[in-house]
Amino acid sequence: MTQLSRRSNVRTGRRAFVLSGLGALTLAACGNGVGSRGPATIDARVDSTLAQLYSEFPATRQVAAKSAAMMVMPLVTEAGLGLGGGYGRGALRINGATVDYYALTKLSTGLQIGAQQYAHVLFFMTDQALENFRRSPGFAAGAGVEYAIPDGGGDLSAETTTSLAPIIAVVFGQAGLRVGATLEGVKYTRIIP
Repeated sequence: MTQLSRRSNVRTGRRAFVLSGLGALTLAACGNGVGSRGPATIDARVDSTLAQLYSEFPATRQVAAKSAAMMVMPLVTEAGLGLGGGYGRGALRINGATVDYYALTKLSTGLQIGAQQYAHVLFFMTDQALENFRRSPGFAAGAGVEYAIPDGGGDLSAETTTSLAPIIAVVFGQAGLRVGATLEGVKYTRIIP
């Protein structure tokens, strides 16, 4: 076998690996609102997600009452096999009313395998944080987000920092084969459903 044919086989193998990973991501995303019937479907899912959040973690009602707005992502689907990604759709609510719809996208590389789904809510605790989010053409979640991790009793483990953080994220309802959900590398973009 010549060196040229070995390189060709390696490229073909890599291409098949990447395409199979993207195929897995596409299949995993099928149930997360892609191709849904628009705003009414997203709003219904947001209402259901908030009801679940408040039922399972009652302390989040207090955080919601103090927040300037909430970004609710009812279902985020992530999958990865070396190369990974995620997608979801949700709504930004101010005073309980939907003002905009957003898509979440995530791309990651590294040692990863599996798929998972979860919901999350971003609580914007200051008007400045909300304004920065809404003015951004594509807001990337990162270091400015404080995670409040609900425990089994419904309390938030980050209670001491919630009053100081401009954005608080609550990630819950995880299901799947991957461990842990983080919003690192997540980008939110305004959409018209």
